[in-house]
Amino acid sequence: MIRRLGAEAPCQEIRIADASYPAPFTGGLEYSAPARGTWNIVHTGMLIPEAHEIFVCAQGCLRGVVLTAAEMGVPERFSTVAVRENNVTDGDLEDSLIEGVSDILEKLPQKPPAVLVYTSCIHHFMGADLDHIYKTLRERFPEIDFTDCYMNPIMRKSGLTPDQLMRRQLYSLLHGAPRRERTLLVAGGDFMTDDAGDLVTQLRQNGWEILEIQRTHTYDEYQTLAGAALCMTNQPGAIPGGRLLEDRFGMPHLHLPVSFDYDEIAANWKRLGEAAGIPVPDSASEIEKCEAALSRAKASIGDAPVEIDYTVTSRPLSLARMLLSHGFRVTKVYLDGISGEERDDFLALQKTCPDLLLSPTVDPVMRVRPRETEETTLAVGQKAAYFTGTDRFVNLVENGGFWGYHAVHGMAEMMREAWETPKDAKSLIQIKGWGCSSCL
Repeated sequence: MIRRLGAEAPCQEIRIADASYPAPFTGGLEYSAPARGTWNIVHTGMLIPEAHEIFVCAQGCLRGVVLTAAEMGVPERFSTVAVRENNVTDGDLEDSLIEGVSDILEKLPQKPPAVLVYTSCIHHFMGADLDHIYKTLRERFPEIDFTDCYMNPIMRKSGLTPDQLMRRQLYSLLHGAPRRERTLLVAGGDFMTDDAGDLVTQLRQNGWEILEIQRTHTYDEYQTLAGAALCMTNQPGAIPGGRLLEDRFGMPHLHLPVSFDYDEIAANWKRLGEAAGIPVPDSASEIEKCEAALSRAKASIGDAPVEIDYTVTSRPLSLARMLLSHGFRVTKVYLDGISGEERDDFLALQKTCPDLLLSPTVDPVMRVRPRETEETTLAVGQKAAYFTGTDRFVNLVENGGFWGYHAVHGMAEMMREAWETPKDAKSLIQIKGWGCSSCL
């Protein structure tokens, strides 16, 4: 039944005590809030230095990815091939892709060392022979490395999502390299690990080098990543990439997720320390630093309501749990599902903070709900800022390079600064791929 949505329409918002794990909300028609800071597959693919992206899909679908490349300021690294109705009816999807990509490469002023070809839904609906496509392209252009990427929203709910595939394919072009002892590759993240954090500091103090795709500037530098002695991922979407690196190059893969729990952080450090053969940071001094930052933030923010969304960190419930345990008045968390890494946080919050609200971001009713709160609210994340209408918000996406104890005191400092320095949320959250251009 079609019904008109109004501000009074019921939303699926629910107390955490009444929510179910891992899916607290019923699926259906979805809404996308205009908070655009999270990265998409165009942004992530651009992390491979000197690579050229070619998207092959229908004209209407190309609009968004073309705008992304334009907003990033890298149109010279981006091309498109439009799929038209006659390509489907005539059965020449494969030929149109091969000839379109070939034409683009022949006309470029300089051939790139690598090309990322993004096929779309129609190629999979129609059973296009992708093996034949890539075999032919590699024969025509042996000097270019090709890899398969996917702009395929129909894959979003089953198997690996396009985001997971893109993070994995970041490393599919590696050829192999001599093993570099005492090197750790942090794989699959959008942002470079913060040099000021305990991960980089501890590694460097013990003679280790941190490798990341964001730290490479040429395709040759990128190829050296295959020689890392150890691989680490810290967000769920990066795990397939870590497994690929372990399978192909034999580098042990550790998944050590971002966390805001001291015990989990210490356990992650213990695993990393044992694998790398280095001492772990002094937990007492690190926790003292975290507690001091949290105290400063609490003194500034006081009892103001705090709302968190899942785009700011892969662990929104862990963040909420930590803040609530330190006296912050967290009233709501915006999320659409609960990852396995957050199960313990979810169960703990059900007992200790049963009235904490969970609110979906994709429920169509969210489009028409009021954009203001009764009290001045601190939003942690862009979607929380959009839904609350506040000008006091933490402008951070996808962990922002935080890990370890640095995630706790770094987030606390950002919260304090956000509360003390209001900013124009509307102008900031509409910027696509927040922080992306600084990584190119």
